[in-house]
Amino acid sequence: MTAARASDQGPGAALSAAARRAWQRWPLALPLGLGLLALYGPTYWDFVFGFWAAESQGHELLVVAVSLWLFHRKSGELRELASPGQPVIAAVVLALGLAAYAFGRYLSQLHVNSRIELSSQILVLLALLLAYRGWRGLRVVWFPLLFLLFAMPLPASLVTAVTMPLKQAVSASAVALLGLLDYPVGRSGVVITVGQYQLLVAEACAGLQTLFTLEAVGLLYVNLMAYQSAWRTVLMSVLAVPAAFTANVVRVAILVVVTYHFGDAAGQGFMHGFAGIVLFVVALGLLIGLNRLFERLFGTNR
Repeated sequence: MTAARASDQGPGAALSAAARRAWQRWPLALPLGLGLLALYGPTYWDFVFGFWAAESQGHELLVVAVSLWLFHRKSGELRELASPGQPVIAAVVLALGLAAYAFGRYLSQLHVNSRIELSSQILVLLALLLAYRGWRGLRVVWFPLLFLLFAMPLPASLVTAVTMPLKQAVSASAVALLGLLDYPVGRSGVVITVGQYQLLVAEACAGLQTLFTLEAVGLLYVNLMAYQSAWRTVLMSVLAVPAAFTANVVRVAILVVVTYHFGDAAGQGFMHGFAGIVLFVVALGLLIGLNRLFERLFGTNR
């Protein structure tokens, strides 16, 4: 009779039971989640809709969402750790994180683009992790923490210093590739001439921010592959950089070819956005291809 009454309660009762079990496992999950939301909700609001939006590349919230998913993937392993917390060290790190947040938030109110406010979230999460599971817990979820670095825009001075040489290198490589295919192309700096058209290679097409984003995709792929070999992990992480550069070259070359055959309107319209999708597909495809090559050479993907 007891089993019959439990089954009659339907899926709602099962969902409630699951919620109770989750609450028993993570008694502080809800208040901590609400606290973090209250703390960093205004930060990300400014980032999307406020003065930070000018420096946003559009991928930052996706990076945060991926980091949360990575934390969730490791939650079971984290719960099973029989590891004591480090309350003293956690308190020190939390104090530093909250001080960095307060100072960065103050600068934000003065409309000063300070990355201190964004970077403080890593310290706050690190403190919570140390308080809950100590150093062993940090070894479990170190990657989701570091992955949050990709949610911060790069300093404008660094972008300015690196982007122009990077755009020139991408432009020269794209022109050389199209020259091999007998397209009538030429280049002057970051301006590519094809037929009667001239195309300016913009920062969004081949800038440091784009390379930074593609490196995040590469590192995420390497982490999900979970290589057991340290040298394999390091090698694939390093190769993510030339893979991202090659993807940039392919994107620019595609836009040049589309403009040559279909006109400037086509190259700057739908195909411009579609080439951005191709950018990520090519970068990921190159990493998968390199991974398959290593499997053939060494007989394992680990």
